[in-house]
Amino acid sequence: MTTGAVGVSTLRAMTAQDLPSAHKLSSEQQWPHRKADWVRLLELGQGVVAECDGHVVGTTMWWTYGADHAVVGMVIVANSQQGKGLGRRLMQAAFDAIGDRSILLNATDAGLPLYRSMGFETIGTIFQHQGAAFAVPIAELIPDERIAPMKAGEIETIAALDRRAIGMDRRDVVLYLCDYAQGVVLNRSGEQAGYALFRRFGRGLSIGPVVAPDRGGARALITHWLGSNPGMFCRLDVPEESGLSAWLDGLGLPCVGRVTRMCRGTPPSADKDVQVYSLANQALG
Repeated sequence: MTTGAVGVSTLRAMTAQDLPSAHKLSSEQQWPHRKADWVRLLELGQGVVAECDGHVVGTTMWWTYGADHAVVGMVIVANSQQGKGLGRRLMQAAFDAIGDRSILLNATDAGLPLYRSMGFETIGTIFQHQGAAFAVPIAELIPDERIAPMKAGEIETIAALDRRAIGMDRRDVVLYLCDYAQGVVLNRSGEQAGYALFRRFGRGLSIGPVVAPDRGGARALITHWLGSNPGMFCRLDVPEESGLSAWLDGLGLPCVGRVTRMCRGTPPSADKDVQVYSLANQALG
């Protein structure tokens, strides 16, 4: 994998010492990730960097969700190194590490040709909404429904609910996020029916994951966080099928971009009775 030729990129495992350089790469692409966001992504997963003449010029990361699936993200090639096949090499390194699992990712328009050539197929669209909501209507709750702060004893139940909604086992991710995020639970008739996390991310605050049995429940969870933090800059990454995009536009969180959901292999099979309405972030899914 290594070579001594000057000007040729070599690949190696990503370490914590690479994160300042990785952060510079994401900033070059005008991605919003903070250094702290990079730290948390690496603590949850693994990565590879491309190095040229002592400088990190490319990254890719992946997170394994159970025995059958993985998610790839943070695929970045420095502007000075693009067009040299480095993105393909980084992706192949991820494939080699992931093995036979089916792989999901969220692709920018720039990455679509590469991913399609490597066997990924489109399975959906994610809308990125962000902004500050200054006037949020009171959440419309149905009878026997309430929103309450997440308790430590509920986290395992929430992780199981998340697995049903996404069709993959990402218990470790949920437990990790709950360690530093604030969380609320949607209770219906005394049972946990959904949840939403709220945390620092990128340029402001992130609402996600949001998991709920229906759109009304999702709106109630999101409204809780927006109403509790009026005027704060918030971001949500919502699947097109969530039906939340126009509603978020109306609240003052316009759609500022979109990415393509893709899968190489067999997409996960989720429970139709519960759904992901906002992602943890575009990298983690």
